[in-house]
Amino acid sequence: MSVRAIMVAAPRSGGGKTTVTLALLAAFRRRGIRVGAAKTGPDYIDPAFHAALTGRPGLNLDSWCMNPALLAATLEAARQDVDLVVVESAMGLFDGLVAPNGARGSPSDIAARFNIPVLLVLDVSGQGQTVGAVAHGFATWQPDVQVAGVVLNRVASPRHARLTEGAIEAAGLPVCGTLLRQPGTPLPERHLGLVQAREHDGLTDWLEDLADKAERELNLDAILATARPLPENLLPDIGQRPPVQPDSLLPDALLQAPNSQLSPLNSAILQGSSPAPLQALPPGALPPPAQRIALADDAAFSFLYGHLALFWRQAGAELVPFSPLANEAPDLSCDVCWLPGGYPELHAGRLAAAEHFRQGLTRFAQTRPVHGECGGFMVLGEALEDAQGTRHRMTGLLGHVTSFARRKLNLGYREATLLAPSVLGQTGTTLRGHEFHYATVVEAGADAPLAHLRAGDGTDLGPCGGRRGVVSGSFFHVLACGHPASPPHAGWSHTRSS
Repeated sequence: MSVRAIMVAAPRSGGGKTTVTLALLAAFRRRGIRVGAAKTGPDYIDPAFHAALTGRPGLNLDSWCMNPALLAATLEAARQDVDLVVVESAMGLFDGLVAPNGARGSPSDIAARFNIPVLLVLDVSGQGQTVGAVAHGFATWQPDVQVAGVVLNRVASPRHARLTEGAIEAAGLPVCGTLLRQPGTPLPERHLGLVQAREHDGLTDWLEDLADKAERELNLDAILATARPLPENLLPDIGQRPPVQPDSLLPDALLQAPNSQLSPLNSAILQGSSPAPLQALPPGALPPPAQRIALADDAAFSFLYGHLALFWRQAGAELVPFSPLANEAPDLSCDVCWLPGGYPELHAGRLAAAEHFRQGLTRFAQTRPVHGECGGFMVLGEALEDAQGTRHRMTGLLGHVTSFARRKLNLGYREATLLAPSVLGQTGTTLRGHEFHYATVVEAGADAPLAHLRAGDGTDLGPCGGRRGVVSGSFFHVLACGHPASPPHAGWSHTRSS
């Protein structure tokens, strides 16, 4: 039986996409359907909730950061051993960069490329029959994106339901559910968005309640019927790829970094004498930075993209987790330490007091590389100022000081060009990803910059991050290796921006 897929989308953020996605996953799982999930665009929070429900890695599909082959490989991973893949869209269905068509980072790019039908969630609070015009506009805006059904959200009363359902049907679209307005916040929020799945008290009971609501208020049979089989072969253009060479995992220039003394395992990897060849990576995937990767993993460090971890493991790398909040240090048998983003500003006091972690990380960095993304970058600095303005000592492996008290939103797609060798690649390597942080650098320090940044629209943003010896970091989150702009998606030449 072919694996089917459906996309849950909406006109904007905050319209109920996540709630509907989780309700569908919970309800279908209860019915014995094997479910998988993915999220369009850069996001860590929603895929973690997907993973809690599906028991599978949370994966992302991003048409600006990822080339077509990497998109296909990631969707292929999402559909393994499942019956249904539910793709949750980011922002509005057609939101993204102005160009290029088919690679704008919009959810519609994914729906069109893989022929995935859309279940449109409309927040109808404060509206009546006007929702019919909204639904009609979405259904006709882009010919190769099919809106297969509508879910009405935050419906106030039976009369409100009759008005809005009639308007949708008049627009020629089926109503697949009517979710009644309910008091309270479906998912608690904090300064950067939703609370992480690992921090959600009573998550199991809450998801069971969502499944009950889906059974009562959604037409699950109709929604399942709108899902369309995915192509049998998602990877026709990848073919046979050469294996990842062990001596390419770390840039050679890191061997000459100050105080770098490689362990025997490091030497074996870098000299190409690994006991077993590594498997091929999809084109555009970021190669694993080493064969054994010490990975910070707790409530302060949890923002590692699922496809990175998945493809690193498939390439033969081993992830060795440790918890800085539990005062654990990276395993000295590892070759690289990776500090992901997360919420270190909420745990700055505990991190400052974690002496074994700080000393262990310093010892690790004397002989092998350490890299920090966003929150990890903040912890690599001299100090971190929390939201109350209290300054906490950090690891001091880089010279900057960051502040969450002096907030400024930095948000958007980024292309980074490396200015020196690092765990991310050789000098001149281009990477694609994003920034999303409120913290600011209040003392720059004297470290050399790690990369040069451009925004998704090509705006020059200048140098970013820092590097000192084998230690590096920045606010930039990497999703994939850079790639030339994709050609327009076949079948659509629409030029209007959304």
